[in-house]
Amino acid sequence: MLSEGSSFMKGMALGGIFCLLLSLLGSFTPGMQSSPEDQHHHHHHIKAPTNDELQSLSEPQMLELSQKVRVYCVIMVQPKVLVYWATAKDTWGKHCDQAVFYSSESAKALEAVDLNEQDEWAKLHKALKHAYDNSGDLRWFFVARPTTFAIIENLKYLVLAKDPNEPFYIGHTMKSGELEYVEYESGIVLSYEALRRLVNVFKDGEKCPERGRSLWKLSEEKQLAMCLKYTGVFAENGEDTQGKGLFNSKSVGSLIEDGMSKNSLDVVEGCCSDLAITFSGMSPNQMQVMMFGVYRLRPYGHNFHDSLIFLPPEGSDND
Repeated sequence: MLSEGSSFMKGMALGGIFCLLLSLLGSFTPGMQSSPEDQHHHHHHIKAPTNDELQSLSEPQMLELSQKVRVYCVIMVQPKVLVYWATAKDTWGKHCDQAVFYSSESAKALEAVDLNEQDEWAKLHKALKHAYDNSGDLRWFFVARPTTFAIIENLKYLVLAKDPNEPFYIGHTMKSGELEYVEYESGIVLSYEALRRLVNVFKDGEKCPERGRSLWKLSEEKQLAMCLKYTGVFAENGEDTQGKGLFNSKSVGSLIEDGMSKNSLDVVEGCCSDLAITFSGMSPNQMQVMMFGVYRLRPYGHNFHDSLIFLPPEGSDND
């Protein structure tokens, strides 16, 4: 009896040690070693140009800038959430210069690229490769789920003065151990150069495996950051000129509640940026209301004095 009890306690101890090891492995990023690039990298905060900076440009220069920034939207969908898929297509997706939906399987209801894949990272891997191969002259890429609501004009404003031939990987940055990554739920922005490097490292199964590694499988947002890090591309936080984040993983309602708890006398100041790019966690009906508020509701006689106008894609029926 004593022997059985002793064996049981040993088994419990060994089980506890094994669970601890698994927990440690969960926060460990496999195969990542500090390179000279890593050691000299400083986290950047990407900010849009100020009005003063824009006003120093001539009218032809501003027109050229506004026409130059064009966005390819990579929208990851699943047939079982058709209502979100349809809402993204009917609302903010119309403001992309090209919006392409990528599905885990074929669906007759809505047009999408069938990736024939269930693994989340493998799906994103294939979608990004397809976007790179089919983007034409578009040089900025926005990756999102259909549950994200995006204001594409504000995204264009953020990257207005940025060169897409330089590597940019922008969004709401998070940290896991030594790995900085952009949160998927609030949307991910990649420049052409960042995506070019990513597609090249896709060919190296050791550095960037298509299906991750079974023992320490990472989420797709972390796997993406890990692959980009191997190419010298690092996560950068998108902010306005006041330092407020532009990519939000919460809905407007949740952010207002948070703002009220922080500063009940100035909810707007505590909530979010005037130039916010994304919000998440909204129902399809709430997204339709957001479209009305963002693109249609205007106080009569009020002029916003925006220096630039981003025209909708040619032939678009967007708001």
